[in-house]
Amino acid sequence: MSLRTAEEESEEEIHIPSDINWEMLDKSKFFILGAAMFSGVSAALYPVVVLKTRQQVADSQLSSLKTALLTVRNEGFRALYRGFGTSLMGTIPARALYMTALEVTKSSAGATALGLGVAEPTANAVANAAAGVSAAIAAQLVWTPVDVISQRLMVQNMIMNTTPACNSYVNGYDAFKKIVKSDGFRGLYRGFGISILTYAPSNAVWWASYSVAQRLIWGGIGGYFCKKDDGYRPDSKAVVVVQGVSATMAGGVSALITMPLDTFKTRMQVLDNEENGGRGRGPTVAQTVRDLVREGGWKACYRGLGPRWASMSMSATTMITTYEFLKRLSAKNQEKFGA
Repeated sequence: MSLRTAEEESEEEIHIPSDINWEMLDKSKFFILGAAMFSGVSAALYPVVVLKTRQQVADSQLSSLKTALLTVRNEGFRALYRGFGTSLMGTIPARALYMTALEVTKSSAGATALGLGVAEPTANAVANAAAGVSAAIAAQLVWTPVDVISQRLMVQNMIMNTTPACNSYVNGYDAFKKIVKSDGFRGLYRGFGISILTYAPSNAVWWASYSVAQRLIWGGIGGYFCKKDDGYRPDSKAVVVVQGVSATMAGGVSALITMPLDTFKTRMQVLDNEENGGRGRGPTVAQTVRDLVREGGWKACYRGLGPRWASMSMSATTMITTYEFLKRLSAKNQEKFGA
């Protein structure tokens, strides 16, 4: 793929390595390597997710550092990985659904947009946004039950000037049985609707922002470095750096926009029936919002923003560089793509 520089009148181009679409991938290698790589990424970032979740359900606001110190001091370092086994079990099928929906939608939506005469930059942004939405919806079929169970494990035994948000669970399976006994199977999908409302726009914003950020950065680089007749040919390191910076920018924007919805979703998923007045059902969105605002005002909707911003930015940067590397490793004709 070639990308024009920011100065349209210039004949110089940035020659970026070709993108790898769904048809070019060795699917077996793609899924096997992807499961291993993203499991490692999840393990590295999991403590940040635990801190974000604990801040969101706490009655009072503590800084990320104080939350971490209290957690480790009172419950030990292992508390930062509570629920990780359950989360990891869901990572493989959820990521498989996510990557399949992402690549299939991106390829078809991009081709459709170009066929309708849409300009390439706009077509890329639209295709990425549509792919993000479909990937989020597909993944949530697995992730919502995993989130409900793992988040309840994350916040049990909390000692942060707050009442623990859930019963005492021995492990993920025990949590599964108790949730089903208390709420039925629908309890495993508590917050599914708001999860879609959170992750679908979040993914759409992220992938569209990522596409736009890349073009802006390459345009700036092109205007500065394109001094040769044959244009600028970035090496693999330059490509990875641009992808990482673009992912960080997109992750920050997405985290800020969708933070309140994520807070509502988390609180809905970790509350027990007993804490909802014993009415045999989970709290509604309106009830969750009222309780949260009563506790700390509208700024409480942004509790845990620091860890979530850090988590999404680090996760996005790690994920996209890992993902692009994975695609090159899984390409059927690796020599063509410089893998």
